Amino acid sequence: MKIIELKCPECNSAIEVDAECKEAICKYCGTKFMIDDEINRVHLENAEQTGYEFEKGRQRAMQEHNAYKHSSKELSKTNKIVLLGVLTAIVIVLQFLGSFIKFGPFSISLVLIPIVVGAALLGVGAGAWLGFVFGMIVLLSGDATPFMTVSVFGTITTVLLKGVACGTLAGLVYKAVEKKNKYAGTILAAVTAPVVNTGIFLLGCLVFFLPTVREWGAANGFESVGKYMIIGFVGFNFLFELLVNVVLSPVIVRIIDIGKKGK
Repeated sequence: MKIIELKCPECNSAIEVDAECKEAICKYCGTKFMIDDEINRVHLENAEQTGYEFEKGRQRAMQEHNAYKHSSKELSKTNKIVLLGVLTAIVIVLQFLGSFIKFGPFSISLVLIPIVVGAALLGVGAGAWLGFVFGMIVLLSGDATPFMTVSVFGTITTVLLKGVACGTLAGLVYKAVEKKNKYAGTILAAVTAPVVNTGIFLLGCLVFFLPTVREWGAANGFESVGKYMIIGFVGFNFLFELLVNVVLSPVIVRIIDIGKKGK
C-alpha cells in the first residue's frame, strides 16, 4: 500500500488515498473520483506552475538585463561627454599656449593630436567639434589679427573651415582604415590633420587675401607669391606639425586603445 495525499476535485479538501486503488471517495463531501485522473491533474498543475515560474524568472532576468544594458549605455554616453569635455579643454589650453610659440609670422598648432584622438575615439562629429573649438581659439587669441584687418569674413571662414575640416577628415580617414590596420589608420589620420589644416589655410589666402599676401611677399624679398606662401607662411610650421603628429603616432595609438577599453 502506498498512501498519497490528494485534494478532492469537488471541495478541495486534502485526503489520504491508496495510490494502488483506482477510485477514492472524499470523506468530507462524499465525491467519488478516479485516483489516476487526479494524480495526472496534479502533475499537470505542477508542470504549469513550474512553467509559469520559469517564464516569470526568464522575464525578470530579461528586465534586469535590459536595465543593465540601459545603465551601461547611459554610463558610456556620460563617459563620452566627459572625454569630449576634457579634450575640448586640452585643445583650448594647447592653442593658447601655442599662440606664444611662433616660427615666422604665425604660431604653431599644438592641438592636432587631441583632435585626432577625439575623432578616432568619439567619431567624426567629435573631430569636427574639436576642430571648430581650435578655430575659435585661433580667432580669440589674436593669431589671425593680420588677416582680420584685410577681410573679417574671409578670416572667419578660412579659420573655422580649416579647423572643422581637419577634424572631420581625420575622423573619416581613421574610420575607413582602422578596421584593417589601426596603426595605419592612426598614422594616416595624424597626417591628414596638418595637411588639411595647412591646405585650406593656403586656399583661403588665395581666395580672400591674395593681393595682400603678394604685398607681404614683396616686402620680404619674394618675387613669387606662391614661394612666399609655401616658405614664408607655412613651411616650417607645417613640417613641425606633420613631424610631431607622425612621431607621436604610437602614443596616439596607445591613447586610443586605452580609451576604447574604458568604454
